[in-house]
Amino acid sequence: MIDDGQTARALFDAVMANPARAKFGFGRKLAILNVDFQRAYTDIATFRTAYESDPRQIEHVNHLSRLARHCGMPVIWTRVGFRPDGADAGVWGTRTNTPDSLQNIAIGSERHQFDPRCDVQPQDADYTKRMPSAFFETPLQSWLTWHGVDTIVVTGGSTSGCVRATAVDSLSHGYRTIVPLETCADKHASYHYANLTDLQLKYADVEPVQTVLDWLEAQPKT
Repeated sequence: MIDDGQTARALFDAVMANPARAKFGFGRKLAILNVDFQRAYTDIATFRTAYESDPRQIEHVNHLSRLARHCGMPVIWTRVGFRPDGADAGVWGTRTNTPDSLQNIAIGSERHQFDPRCDVQPQDADYTKRMPSAFFETPLQSWLTWHGVDTIVVTGGSTSGCVRATAVDSLSHGYRTIVPLETCADKHASYHYANLTDLQLKYADVEPVQTVLDWLEAQPKT
Protein backbone atom coordinates (compact mmCIF):
# COMPACT_ATOMS: atom_id res chain seq x y z
CA MET A 1 0.00 0.00 0.00
CA ILE A 2 1.32 3.44 -0.95
CA ASP A 3 1.25 6.00 1.86
CA ASP A 4 2.81 9.18 0.50
CA GLY A 5 0.85 11.79 2.45
CA GLN A 6 -0.98 13.23 -0.55
CA THR A 7 -4.44 14.64 0.03
CA ALA A 8 -7.50 13.12 -1.61
CA ARG A 9 -7.84 16.27 -3.72
CA ALA A 10 -4.23 16.08 -4.90
CA LEU A 11 -4.64 12.45 -5.92
CA PHE A 12 -7.86 13.26 -7.77
CA ASP A 13 -6.27 16.17 -9.64
CA ALA A 14 -3.34 13.97 -10.66
CA VAL A 15 -5.62 11.24 -12.00
CA MET A 16 -7.74 13.74 -13.92
CA ALA A 17 -4.67 15.40 -15.40
CA ASN A 18 -3.36 12.15 -16.87
CA PRO A 19 -3.71 12.52 -20.68
CA ALA A 20 -3.50 8.75 -21.17
CA ARG A 21 -6.49 7.87 -19.01
CA ALA A 22 -8.85 5.59 -20.89
CA LYS A 23 -12.56 6.37 -21.05
CA PHE A 24 -15.74 4.36 -21.44
CA GLY A 25 -17.19 7.25 -23.43
CA PHE A 26 -20.73 7.90 -24.62
CA GLY A 27 -22.87 5.32 -26.34
CA ARG A 28 -25.97 5.92 -28.46
CA LYS A 29 -28.51 6.95 -25.85
CA LEU A 30 -28.12 8.11 -22.28
CA ALA A 31 -30.29 8.54 -19.22
CA ILE A 32 -29.84 11.20 -16.57
CA LEU A 33 -30.05 9.51 -13.16
CA ASN A 34 -30.39 12.12 -10.39
CA VAL A 35 -29.75 10.45 -7.05
CA ASP A 36 -31.39 11.66 -3.83
CA PHE A 37 -31.99 15.36 -4.46
CA GLN A 38 -34.24 15.45 -1.42
CA ARG A 39 -34.36 17.99 1.37
CA ALA A 40 -32.72 15.68 3.91
CA TYR A 41 -29.53 15.98 1.85
CA THR A 42 -29.84 19.35 0.08
CA ASP A 43 -31.58 21.72 2.52
CA ILE A 44 -28.53 22.82 4.50
CA ALA A 45 -30.48 25.57 6.29
CA THR A 46 -32.91 23.06 7.80
CA PHE A 47 -31.34 19.61 8.13
CA ARG A 48 -28.03 18.61 9.74
CA THR A 49 -27.75 15.73 7.29
CA ALA A 50 -27.58 18.06 4.27
CA TYR A 51 -24.40 19.06 2.43
CA GLU A 52 -23.20 21.12 -0.54
CA SER A 53 -20.05 20.85 -2.64
CA ASP A 54 -20.87 23.11 -5.59
CA PRO A 55 -23.52 25.84 -5.11
CA ARG A 56 -24.56 25.43 -8.76
CA GLN A 57 -25.09 21.67 -8.45
CA ILE A 58 -28.87 21.68 -8.89
CA GLU A 59 -28.66 24.31 -11.64
CA HIS A 60 -26.34 22.00 -13.58
CA VAL A 61 -28.58 18.99 -12.98
CA ASN A 62 -31.66 20.85 -14.19
CA HIS A 63 -29.80 21.91 -17.34
CA LEU A 64 -28.69 18.34 -18.06
CA SER A 65 -32.20 17.03 -17.45
CA ARG A 66 -33.86 19.60 -19.73
CA LEU A 67 -31.45 18.87 -22.57
CA ALA A 68 -31.94 15.12 -22.18
CA ARG A 69 -35.72 15.50 -22.42
CA HIS A 70 -35.36 17.59 -25.58
CA CYS A 71 -33.33 14.74 -27.07
CA GLY A 72 -35.96 12.15 -26.15
CA MET A 73 -33.74 10.64 -23.49
CA PRO A 74 -35.08 9.60 -20.06
CA VAL A 75 -34.59 11.42 -16.77
CA ILE A 76 -34.88 9.57 -13.47
CA TRP A 77 -34.99 10.98 -9.92
CA THR A 78 -34.50 8.87 -6.80
CA ARG A 79 -34.94 9.58 -3.11
CA VAL A 80 -34.62 7.59 0.09
CA GLY A 81 -37.71 6.93 2.18
CA PHE A 82 -39.13 4.38 4.59
CA ARG A 83 -42.29 3.31 6.40
CA PRO A 84 -43.23 5.36 9.48
CA ASP A 85 -41.66 2.72 11.74
CA GLY A 86 -38.50 2.48 9.61
CA ALA A 87 -38.74 -1.30 9.56
CA ASP A 88 -38.01 -1.51 5.82
CA ALA A 89 -34.56 0.05 6.32
CA GLY A 90 -33.27 -3.35 7.40
CA VAL A 91 -29.84 -3.59 8.97
CA TRP A 92 -28.93 -0.22 7.41
CA GLY A 93 -31.20 1.42 9.97
CA THR A 94 -29.83 -0.25 13.09
CA ARG A 95 -26.72 1.79 13.96
CA THR A 96 -28.46 4.88 15.32
CA ASN A 97 -31.99 6.02 16.10
CA THR A 98 -32.21 9.82 16.23
CA PRO A 99 -34.39 12.31 14.33
CA ASP A 100 -31.51 12.59 11.83
CA SER A 101 -31.13 8.84 11.33
CA LEU A 102 -31.62 7.36 7.90
CA GLN A 103 -34.53 5.09 8.80
CA ASN A 104 -36.46 8.10 10.10
CA ILE A 105 -36.83 9.60 6.62
CA ALA A 106 -40.53 8.78 6.41
CA ILE A 107 -42.16 8.66 2.98
CA GLY A 108 -44.10 11.90 2.53
CA SER A 109 -42.14 13.80 5.17
CA GLU A 110 -40.18 17.03 4.63
CA ARG A 111 -36.93 15.05 4.56
CA HIS A 112 -38.33 12.85 1.80
CA GLN A 113 -39.46 15.78 -0.40
CA PHE A 114 -37.48 16.67 -3.49
CA ASP A 115 -35.63 19.95 -3.20
CA PRO A 116 -38.03 22.58 -4.63
CA ARG A 117 -35.21 23.89 -6.83
CA CYS A 118 -35.23 20.61 -8.78
CA ASP A 119 -37.01 20.68 -12.13
CA VAL A 120 -38.83 17.35 -11.80
CA GLN A 121 -41.26 16.89 -14.69
CA PRO A 122 -44.31 14.60 -14.97
CA GLN A 123 -42.68 12.47 -17.67
CA ASP A 124 -39.63 11.76 -15.49
CA ALA A 125 -39.36 8.52 -13.53
CA ASP A 126 -39.46 8.96 -9.73
CA TYR A 127 -38.36 6.09 -7.48
CA THR A 128 -38.18 5.89 -3.71
CA LYS A 129 -35.36 3.54 -2.79
CA ARG A 130 -34.43 1.93 0.50
CA MET A 131 -30.78 1.06 -0.08
CA PRO A 132 -27.79 2.99 -1.47
CA SER A 133 -27.96 1.94 -5.12
CA ALA A 134 -30.73 3.29 -7.33
CA PHE A 135 -30.82 -0.17 -8.95
CA PHE A 136 -31.60 -2.14 -5.80
CA GLU A 137 -35.23 -3.30 -5.71
CA THR A 138 -36.50 -0.45 -7.92
CA PRO A 139 -37.96 -0.58 -11.48
CA LEU A 140 -34.89 1.25 -12.82
CA GLN A 141 -33.39 -1.59 -14.86
CA SER A 142 -36.61 -2.35 -16.75
CA TRP A 143 -37.15 1.39 -17.40
CA LEU A 144 -33.67 1.72 -18.91
CA THR A 145 -34.12 -1.42 -21.02
CA TRP A 146 -37.47 -0.17 -22.38
CA HIS A 147 -35.87 3.13 -23.38
CA GLY A 148 -32.87 1.48 -25.06
CA VAL A 149 -30.32 3.23 -22.85
CA ASP A 150 -26.65 2.24 -22.99
CA THR A 151 -25.10 5.13 -21.04
CA ILE A 152 -26.01 6.48 -17.60
CA VAL A 153 -25.09 9.91 -16.28
CA VAL A 154 -25.15 9.72 -12.48
CA THR A 155 -25.59 12.92 -10.45
CA GLY A 156 -26.45 13.59 -6.82
CA GLY A 157 -25.27 12.67 -3.38
CA SER A 158 -23.55 11.53 -1.53
CA THR A 159 -20.52 10.94 -3.75
CA SER A 160 -19.14 8.39 -1.31
CA GLY A 161 -22.50 6.69 -0.70
CA CYS A 162 -25.46 6.48 -3.04
CA VAL A 163 -23.71 7.99 -6.08
CA ARG A 164 -20.84 5.56 -5.78
CA ALA A 165 -23.13 2.57 -5.16
CA THR A 166 -25.29 3.51 -8.14
CA ALA A 167 -22.29 4.05 -10.43
CA VAL A 168 -20.78 0.68 -9.50
CA ASP A 169 -24.11 -1.04 -10.14
CA SER A 170 -24.48 0.86 -13.41
CA LEU A 171 -21.18 -0.52 -14.68
CA SER A 172 -22.07 -3.97 -13.31
CA HIS A 173 -25.29 -3.92 -15.36
CA GLY A 174 -23.28 -3.18 -18.51
CA TYR A 175 -23.82 0.58 -18.87
CA ARG A 176 -21.24 3.15 -19.83
CA THR A 177 -21.24 5.35 -16.74
CA ILE A 178 -20.45 9.06 -16.49
CA VAL A 179 -20.29 11.15 -13.31
CA PRO A 180 -20.23 14.92 -13.98
CA LEU A 181 -17.94 16.47 -11.40
CA GLU A 182 -19.97 19.56 -10.56
CA THR A 183 -23.19 17.60 -10.06
CA CYS A 184 -22.08 15.52 -7.07
CA ALA A 185 -21.83 16.46 -3.40
CA ASP A 186 -20.66 15.05 -0.08
CA LYS A 187 -20.22 16.02 3.55
CA HIS A 188 -16.43 16.31 3.43
CA ALA A 189 -13.94 17.05 0.66
CA SER A 190 -11.85 13.98 1.55
CA TYR A 191 -14.75 11.58 1.04
CA HIS A 192 -15.82 13.43 -2.09
CA TYR A 193 -12.48 13.42 -3.88
CA ALA A 194 -11.34 9.99 -2.70
CA ASN A 195 -14.45 8.41 -4.15
CA LEU A 196 -14.33 10.43 -7.36
CA THR A 197 -10.76 9.18 -7.81
CA ASP A 198 -11.83 5.57 -7.31
CA LEU A 199 -14.79 5.98 -9.67
CA GLN A 200 -12.56 7.49 -12.34
CA LEU A 201 -9.95 4.75 -12.03
CA LYS A 202 -12.38 1.82 -12.04
CA TYR A 203 -16.08 2.32 -12.64
CA ALA A 204 -16.96 5.54 -14.48
CA ASP A 205 -15.79 8.52 -16.47
CA VAL A 206 -15.63 11.53 -14.16
CA GLU A 207 -16.07 14.46 -16.51
CA PRO A 208 -16.72 18.21 -16.32
CA VAL A 209 -20.45 18.78 -16.63
CA GLN A 210 -19.79 20.81 -19.79
CA THR A 211 -18.60 17.64 -21.54
CA VAL A 212 -22.02 16.04 -21.05
CA LEU A 213 -23.84 19.26 -21.98
CA ASP A 214 -21.82 19.51 -25.20
CA TRP A 215 -22.66 15.90 -26.12
CA LEU A 216 -26.36 16.49 -25.54
CA GLU A 217 -26.32 19.75 -27.49
CA ALA A 218 -24.94 17.84 -30.48
CA GLN A 219 -27.78 15.26 -30.49
CA PRO A 220 -30.96 15.56 -32.60
CA LYS A 221 -33.83 17.18 -30.73
CA THR A 222 -37.34 15.73 -30.63
